[in-house]
Amino acid sequence: MNPAMWISKTGVQAQDEKLQAIANNLANANTVGFKKDRVMFEDLFYSIEQQPGTQRADNNTLAPSGVQLGNGTHMVGTQKVFTTGSLQTTGNALDVAITGNGFLSVRRPNGETAYTRAGQLQVDANGILVNAHGLPLIPQITVPSNATAITIGENGMVTATIPGNTAGSELGQLTLTSFINPTGLQALGENLFQETAASGTPTEGKPGEAQLGKLKQGALEGSNVQVVEEMVDMIAAQRTYEMNTKVLTAADNMLQYLSQAAR
Repeated sequence: MNPAMWISKTGVQAQDEKLQAIANNLANANTVGFKKDRVMFEDLFYSIEQQPGTQRADNNTLAPSGVQLGNGTHMVGTQKVFTTGSLQTTGNALDVAITGNGFLSVRRPNGETAYTRAGQLQVDANGILVNAHGLPLIPQITVPSNATAITIGENGMVTATIPGNTAGSELGQLTLTSFINPTGLQALGENLFQETAASGTPTEGKPGEAQLGKLKQGALEGSNVQVVEEMVDMIAAQRTYEMNTKVLTAADNMLQYLSQAAR
């Protein structure tokens, strides 16, 4: 088979994978706390017909560049881009946006800890502060049934207004968690991430301290997907896909010509 057909096949497959990532980004353009994906590619191994720097057979000179023929491309990985999304003011007292670095921690049904940037908080039937999927925050905070208002400070302190207590009652402290390599987190879906060996160990602290961001009540962090940028990338991927298919057609025509000439 003509090597060009195999090479162009890898190019077509690579653009198909890139288009899948673009489609997922666009589908989540309005998802709270979503972080866009970036696809990374690298070239495949090379067929070395003449090593650079070896002595040429026809004279005593050294080959300055040699003969190295590439064999295509493949996806080496995807990367979450953790730039901050735009803030959307909601006015809901239980909505919190993280301005800066850090994740809210929640406890999954299996007892494991997951991390999220989506601050759509709610109070469940037991008065426990949970995320949009009903997973309790870590550390757990319980809201009294007679609370008339809840205040979440920039430093994460949660205070409730209770009849008869004009000073307000402190319910607990929200904390944020950071990672040395957040792109190494495993995306679980449902706006959740999980620690991996690549992400490093979590570092927990109060909002606003050290490298951690602050909390903003009554707002949500929107997706960091730039729709125009994704559309441009989609057009580029489509054109690259078309060029690779043209190489397939050219290689096929060459094989057809050779097969007819051999008859």
